[in-house]
Amino acid sequence: MGSSMVQNLLNTGFEVEVFTRTRSKADVVLNAGAQWCSSISAVAENADFVCTMLGYPEDVESVVLGKSGVLSNMNFGNLFIDFTTSCPLLAEKIEKVATDKGINALDAPVSGGDIGAKSAKLAIMCGGEKESYIKAVPFLEHLGDKIRHFGNAGFGQRVKMSNQILIASTMIGLVESMLYAERAGLNVEQVVDLVQKGAAGCWSITQLGPRIIREDWAPGFYIKHFVKDMKIALGDARRMGLKLEGLELAYRFYSMAESHDWENNGTQALMKILRVINT
Repeated sequence: MGSSMVQNLLNTGFEVEVFTRTRSKADVVLNAGAQWCSSISAVAENADFVCTMLGYPEDVESVVLGKSGVLSNMNFGNLFIDFTTSCPLLAEKIEKVATDKGINALDAPVSGGDIGAKSAKLAIMCGGEKESYIKAVPFLEHLGDKIRHFGNAGFGQRVKMSNQILIASTMIGLVESMLYAERAGLNVEQVVDLVQKGAAGCWSITQLGPRIIREDWAPGFYIKHFVKDMKIALGDARRMGLKLEGLELAYRFYSMAESHDWENNGTQALMKILRVINT
């Protein structure tokens, strides 16, 4: 997703400098005109907007708050945006450190998958000071078409958790529906084509249903990252005194992927997990 977002910024005239821990992962955007920086600190020193898109909260904490990290090297008054789906409490911590240094900060996780990233039609969920959000909007409009400010630091992350909770249960329903049709001897492609046009229609069945039929398990969104998101949501829910049994079920199913080496598949590979359960 990060590569597609950088590509959209390049296409609209931004000068973009990048750093990734594995340089080869930046080859596509470097070939498209992005400039390589040798370190995180070099990116932070040069940019008016510094953006991160990482895998896990511990990565965010290290890259952003570390001694040689983003906030230690950004210039006063510039804007930091974290697009990672991460922990709300970490977003609060980041904003506090940023504010103490005179830096604006937003947590701005995104939804829309690889398709939304490529088409610049991501949903972007923002938490942080209103001033930071207003400053970010003209920039964010090159990446998404559904951009909203929800309140204080961490609120963007909590909206993304709401999003992931909904997707988790939806994916179980989608895959069980298709598995039932498959075992019943129905033409699954025809079932998906019809069902998506009725009350059960949703993004998951429209975009992922055809991939499941083709047995295309390539990741638009990795299972391992979805498991991480569900774990964050369950932890935050526990702090609120909530028991989310549907989410716990999805977390249990998706956690089985690791034992089959499917954690780098896309979330649609839940079909493979449920087929194993039902053998």
